[in-house]
Amino acid sequence: MHQYVIELASLMAIFAFAIVSPGADLAMVMRQAMVHGRREAIITSFGIGTSLMFHVTYTILGLGLIISQSIYLFNIVKWLGVAYLIYIGIKALRAGKMELPEVSDNAVAHKRQSGLKSFTLGFAANALNPKPVFFFLSIFSTVVHAHTPVMIKFGYGIVMASCLIAWFVGVSLFMTTPRMRAAFARASQWIDRTSGVVFIALGIKLATEKAA
Repeated sequence: MHQYVIELASLMAIFAFAIVSPGADLAMVMRQAMVHGRREAIITSFGIGTSLMFHVTYTILGLGLIISQSIYLFNIVKWLGVAYLIYIGIKALRAGKMELPEVSDNAVAHKRQSGLKSFTLGFAANALNPKPVFFFLSIFSTVVHAHTPVMIKFGYGIVMASCLIAWFVGVSLFMTTPRMRAAFARASQWIDRTSGVVFIALGIKLATEKAA
């Protein structure tokens, strides 16, 4: 048991830096919070966390190694991710000025985004990024012992996913405070334009990524 505690602590020490580093997931949650509201951003956060378990699962099952060694499969995942990021970037650039929904629990938001769409946006943003393939493959192969039981490995994944969700829920709550909402309401078009440029830039950056 002591070995598993050390493995988990080592994994989390590495993963903590990955959680807070800027990327498509953070940009997605911030835009959801600013444009659609707290509820949508939190649901998107759960979508991202669920997608992380998707990456952990195929890494544990050995599929991550297959993808990392196959240029063809890597490119399929990469270009799907590129297309998705550029698509949502263009949609953000084309969005007009909008009234942001109230964040109070008893408020009725205008044209509220469905829970399924909010979840799918988060899941897809993370799932269509090939970087986690190499991230989880590398840290699991270097930190986690080969003889560690599969269920323990899945337990590590659940802890990591829970921490990721908690981080983005925290971001969602902060970005939807009254003061932040008021500031973003005055600059909604610039928010969309900026986030659109960020998503497209991330897509272009991903397009230049090469399999290790």
